[in-house]
Amino acid sequence: MNLKPIDLAIIAAFFLISLAIGVVASRRAGKSFSEYFLAGGQMSWWMLGISMVATTFAADTPNLVTDIVRKNGISGNWVWWSFLLTGLLTVFVYAKLWKRSGVLTDLEFYELRYGGGLARFLRGFRAIYLGVIFNCLVMANVMLAGIKIGGILLGASPLTVVVVTGTVTVIYTLMGGLRGVILTDCFQFIIAMVGAIGAAWVICNLPQVGGLSALVANPQVHDKIHLLPRFDDVNALIPLLIVPLAVQWWSSWYPGAEPGGGGYIAQRMLGAKSEKDATLATLLFQAAHYALRPWPWILVALASIVVFPTQESIQAAFPHVDPQIINDDIAYPAMLTLLPHGLLGLVIASLIAAFMSTISTHLNWGASYIAHDFYRAFFQPNASEARLVFVGRLSTALLAIAAGIIALSLESALEGFNIILQIGAGTGLIYILRWFWWRISAYTEIAGMVISFLVAIFFSFGGKYLGLPPLADWVQLLIGVTVTTTGWLAVTYLTPPTDKATLEKFVKAIRPGGNGWEPVRRSLEAQGETVSSHDSITSGIQAMCATTFLIYGLLFGTGYFLFGQWTSFGISLLISVIAAAFLRNTWKSLNLSTNA
Repeated sequence: MNLKPIDLAIIAAFFLISLAIGVVASRRAGKSFSEYFLAGGQMSWWMLGISMVATTFAADTPNLVTDIVRKNGISGNWVWWSFLLTGLLTVFVYAKLWKRSGVLTDLEFYELRYGGGLARFLRGFRAIYLGVIFNCLVMANVMLAGIKIGGILLGASPLTVVVVTGTVTVIYTLMGGLRGVILTDCFQFIIAMVGAIGAAWVICNLPQVGGLSALVANPQVHDKIHLLPRFDDVNALIPLLIVPLAVQWWSSWYPGAEPGGGGYIAQRMLGAKSEKDATLATLLFQAAHYALRPWPWILVALASIVVFPTQESIQAAFPHVDPQIINDDIAYPAMLTLLPHGLLGLVIASLIAAFMSTISTHLNWGASYIAHDFYRAFFQPNASEARLVFVGRLSTALLAIAAGIIALSLESALEGFNIILQIGAGTGLIYILRWFWWRISAYTEIAGMVISFLVAIFFSFGGKYLGLPPLADWVQLLIGVTVTTTGWLAVTYLTPPTDKATLEKFVKAIRPGGNGWEPVRRSLEAQGETVSSHDSITSGIQAMCATTFLIYGLLFGTGYFLFGQWTSFGISLLISVIAAAFLRNTWKSLNLSTNA
């Protein structure tokens, strides 16, 4: 497309403001490791919450949602809507525990929880496994979206998109550290939401679409607007609703929805001023992530079915785009080409904002692993703060290069999403239980990680090299969860537990709730130790259940409002009000500290 001066002016203004924020933050970023990677541990809950939402508002997310809606309808989004349960478990059970741990990264937790040489090995291995391999795969998926958006809107080649956007993002990330990332995220989230909502409004009112009412009534779209799969269609019900809600949310590890918290979500919680700030930040994140953001993308995805009903119609409209990357997910940027100038510039700026916020977070997070959990832990325990920041900045550049290379080999956003889910299948329960069951050990984590990875490799290459019949993604997930969970449970009981002194130190520092730590508490009491009162898991679970109904009620209610289904809208709204009242009554029992 030929951008007009107004489009270019909006994009340039966005870059200048983002750069200005980065310059301001850079004045403090290089002072210490804690300042560069945790913003000094003094950030307010609302800034951290918005930053989390901005990070998950990636350039690939609208593409992924469009891919899902075009293939499986709105109800197909349960593949990620189910992760709300994971997120709320983190909010009401784990957020305060992470803040209480006092670690600098979530990988440092391994030595606090397990201790010894094996925990040290696990920490270093995970630094490379998550910080480099897994992290680069996630960033590559985001860059893939940038490739498709750049190809459709600007006619840019994949290599050009990767080089230009990667270079700009690396420079921006190097400047301000986590504080710069968070401050800029707040600005970028506003731009991203305004762009998404504006695009949805204009696209739904295009002559080809005819308005929201006409869109909903369109025969091509009518079967796609159901928020739940048809209960008489087992082939849709099992993979789209039952498996995500019954198995996937607790069993799979996915960035931003880690069972028990972790990754850049843990990084944000560790950067909070207090337990209360950490909890409120993750709560804001969950509410905005699931109830606020999805509908503009969903509406554009539905409209794309009318304008570009097939992948062939997309290819015909954009013959200059490489056929290899033509898939249903490219329909989102294809629809954006229909926007008027001015709004087009704002939307392009919003997509750049989404791209930058996600990549900058993943670069900063991955670099913190390399600098703190690999370089410092294994090579330079006495490294100066300046040296650690230098290693982190060098790692940032190298991670961006690796992610760009991987991005050039991917084809579909949904493809990348399913690969990530499969690699983490079966490990989620470990990250939930390790806080509340003394018997989980470093051996458990290593077994779960290795087995899930091998199962994912088997499914990826089994059909090609062993002639195995293809299996649906949900079948692969169930098999992966079953095999991995069975494997790590067996290893847990066949290997020695964590040493007694480490377990006792953990209980005294963290004060975890539940009966899973009773043997350790009794041991401490037998020694005459005073065991501080521990948290009640029950109140956390009650708050989690209430908020689940609250957020799903808002999510469904918004959809029913847009589709003019007033009875369903009223029921959804009533459920949300009742759930909010229950949450308010439960809040005090969470006993959240407001001390830094």
